[in-house]
Amino acid sequence: MSWQQRQILDAGLRRSPSVAGPRSVGEMREGFAALMAMFPVPEDVRRTPTELGGRPAVLVEPLTEARPGTILYFHGGSFSLGSPETAMSLTAHLVRRTGIRAISLDYRLAPENPFPAAIQDGVAAYRDLLENGLQASSIGFAGDSAGGGLTVTTALAARDAGLPMPAAIVAFSPGLDHTRSGASMVTKEGADPFFTRDSMTANGRLYLGGADPDQPLLAPAVRADLSGFPPILLQVGTNEMLLDDSVRLAERAREAGVDVVLDVTAGVPHVFQSYVDTLDEAGLALDRAALFVRQQLR
Repeated sequence: MSWQQRQILDAGLRRSPSVAGPRSVGEMREGFAALMAMFPVPEDVRRTPTELGGRPAVLVEPLTEARPGTILYFHGGSFSLGSPETAMSLTAHLVRRTGIRAISLDYRLAPENPFPAAIQDGVAAYRDLLENGLQASSIGFAGDSAGGGLTVTTALAARDAGLPMPAAIVAFSPGLDHTRSGASMVTKEGADPFFTRDSMTANGRLYLGGADPDQPLLAPAVRADLSGFPPILLQVGTNEMLLDDSVRLAERAREAGVDVVLDVTAGVPHVFQSYVDTLDEAGLALDRAALFVRQQLR
């Protein structure tokens, strides 16, 4: 493990133009897409456009024979940016390491489609998988950033709709509290090379659309009852303003009698798992996530 790698990455991120502050949503989306296009996609996966729950999606499969199971993947982007393509590098690396196919969902984005549109799309996609003959025990949810939050809130909404729980949840640097009440929102400002409290608040408003954030589907780290949830893996870095979102959700999971792994890596940024080519810890974290998925999916 290399502290030098972490320090070089942090310095490079601080020199890069922010994707959080352009003048319009369109500019933010273009900047985010350009940033994420810098991450190479492994060549030994197959990508096929598809549809799930009435929404576009991308099926990502290993070129070799796949293991049984399906990962329903939710991309990041503050609920207003991104697509399956912006998360393709991370999705493909997870598929390579698990040997399990993933379907990355192109859920509706804010502000055109604010809360709860993305959650509704997630539930519809999950219901579609179940109605097409997949067993819940063979499905895992995974996602990064906002998509990491959707792994939890989609499971909450699915449970409340009477659907069986998936076999596992994997969340990379998830956003789990739109009240922004975690201590790390203050203590990690400055350490986080991506976000400020003001930028997160502004982006959050796009998704909220005027909704009260103090409710389970917007602040599961604070309000959610996780009873009946499947095993959860939360991976987060110590330099993240969202650190305490994962810490507090892990506490709620334990209180609800849910198996949970809180996997914290020191000195790394938001969704550090994306930096497989430059950060040893990224590949190691993905290896741990892949092992967790393989152990849980049947």
